[in-house]
Amino acid sequence: MVSSEAGSATSRHLPKGLLEGYKPIPGTFDEAFEPDGTVRPNIQAVIDEIDALPSGEFKKRKDLAEETFLRHGVTFAVYSDEKAGVERVFPFDLIPRIIAADAWETMEAGLRQRIDALEAFLADVYGEGRCMSEGIISREIVEKSSGYLPEMKGLQPPGGVRVHVAGIDIIQDPDGSFLVLEDNIRTPSGVSYVLENRAIMKRTFPRIFEEARVRSVADYPMRLAQALSSLAPGGKESPRVVILTPGPFNSAYFEHSFLARRTGCELVEGRDLFVANDRVWVKTTKGAQVVDVIYRRIDDAFMDPEVFRKDSALGVPGIMSAYAKGNVTLANGVGNGVADDKAVYPYVPDLIRFFLDEEPILGQVETYICARPDECEYVLANLNKLVVKAVDEAGGYGMLIGPAAPQKEVEEFRQRIKAHPRKYIAQPRIELSTSPTWVGDGTAPRRVDLRPYIVSGKERWVLPGGLSRVALREGSYVVNSSQGGGSKDTWVLAGPGGEVGT
Repeated sequence: MVSSEAGSATSRHLPKGLLEGYKPIPGTFDEAFEPDGTVRPNIQAVIDEIDALPSGEFKKRKDLAEETFLRHGVTFAVYSDEKAGVERVFPFDLIPRIIAADAWETMEAGLRQRIDALEAFLADVYGEGRCMSEGIISREIVEKSSGYLPEMKGLQPPGGVRVHVAGIDIIQDPDGSFLVLEDNIRTPSGVSYVLENRAIMKRTFPRIFEEARVRSVADYPMRLAQALSSLAPGGKESPRVVILTPGPFNSAYFEHSFLARRTGCELVEGRDLFVANDRVWVKTTKGAQVVDVIYRRIDDAFMDPEVFRKDSALGVPGIMSAYAKGNVTLANGVGNGVADDKAVYPYVPDLIRFFLDEEPILGQVETYICARPDECEYVLANLNKLVVKAVDEAGGYGMLIGPAAPQKEVEEFRQRIKAHPRKYIAQPRIELSTSPTWVGDGTAPRRVDLRPYIVSGKERWVLPGGLSRVALREGSYVVNSSQGGGSKDTWVLAGPGGEVGT
């Protein structure tokens, strides 16, 4: 991921070491190399340092990194796997992904703008509903979203913030332009891997890291804790903040426990909490203590069996009553799913114009909404050319990549769309940008995306970088770890006079 920012004065050349023979994929934007195989000028100094490593030494360092990940418990589980419950080391590529300072400045501004608009949209959907009554988005699209919760109508969250933590997925098209692929503002995961990746890279390539002037990601836990604390009901000075996890069998449990350690917050399960007098309490060795803020990693449906799923044993009976009365802050807000519904995504540029009176800074992918009969007809006629996504699925599930799918799968999706058109959207397959990646016996281009994280309390802060996910399988467009993807450390380079760090 690069820009036109001026870079190294070193003359441009073809790589002659670790990256020798690297060939960009025609028709894609390679983030490190020009189409002729020469290094992009703004990152040449970093690429030259990596290229200078002998392949044997690089492999030795990669093996060491994997051992460290295993020792630290940096793992994930795939529920659909035939060996469900078996923890796997999160695949990590040691060749970093690089974002130039001016490119990041544009992206950060676009991310802030997008969260401003989504926050305003949520307040309006559960408030006056102007965006629907004035025709910016149809009421049917909103109210038939599985993420829309009428129970939240009229509820004002403490501090007026619903999107405390967001993860916005970004790609680059063949021209190198940044595009938003999707919004994640319910319980976005992955930031623990960002911090662990950085720790590994700093130990593995200390000299390269220092000379590259990379911006720090180490502030994330502190920024998260500050943001959550700043929105405690009544402005309490020393609030009790807890992280609510479904438990150790959840695929993201490593992240839950990681963030609890790093933020200094208590890690709790639903059984550790109870509600009395419309307040949430946590059981401790010193007796019950009032909880002010809950960073929840449990889906809406499981939060309160008195309001949502009656069979839920993960949440806390009565917690929604405490939330409605403003006695506890829930991060992220309940009901946020309507704003990251994939059928709402096509409307976000218009929502930015409506709520902010601004033009969108970041583009997004052309999208067909199957709930619209004419667009559904087009999708059904072109399934072999499109990527179809279930509007309420994540992790690469519920998706058809038409150009690569067997005809049987295409026909299965045809029937699903016909039966439930509101559940699907479709997009052209975008040629994701590629980045040099170690593939076992050398380097090759692999497709990547980026999930930056935005933390909002009384102020908004964007983590410099984010989780770069990489499709490790040759020819694959799917970067999700649950579908065979891995990750890279994301190096946002500091501008002149800018701060650097870990």
